Amino acid sequence: MGLFKQMKEMKNVVAAAPAMMQQGQALAASAQAMQAAQMGQMQQAIAYNQQVGQPIAPEHLTAINGVDLPTYAWIGKQVANNGYNQALAAGFAAQRGISAADWEAAAAGWTARMTAVPAIGPEFRRYYDVA
Repeated sequence: MGLFKQMKEMKNVVAAAPAMMQQGQALAASAQAMQAAQMGQMQQAIAYNQQVGQPIAPEHLTAINGVDLPTYAWIGKQVANNGYNQALAAGFAAQRGISAADWEAAAAGWTARMTAVPAIGPEFRRYYDVA
């Protein structure tokens, strides 16, 4: 390769260097942002798992509109066994003597309670598995 051709290629490399550095810096910033997001997710998972391991206060297990947690789990399992057709839930509730209105209130209440108190989830699962 001739000297002038090498100098021309060197000039092109030097001209491209700032753009390549910017691209590298952008990749580094992106990697740092992803790492920070993953750390946040890990901290949330740790906090959630700590909450799940906590004892459940008795008031969190009281029936909602006459629907206790074992009954809520049983109805949920029946719905799951029937293709997750939520329209059938009121019928399964009626089999247990629960009105449609009470079922709707209880379903919303248990969902909210399990969201607020993650430790209820494993307890629900225990009843659901044997339903």
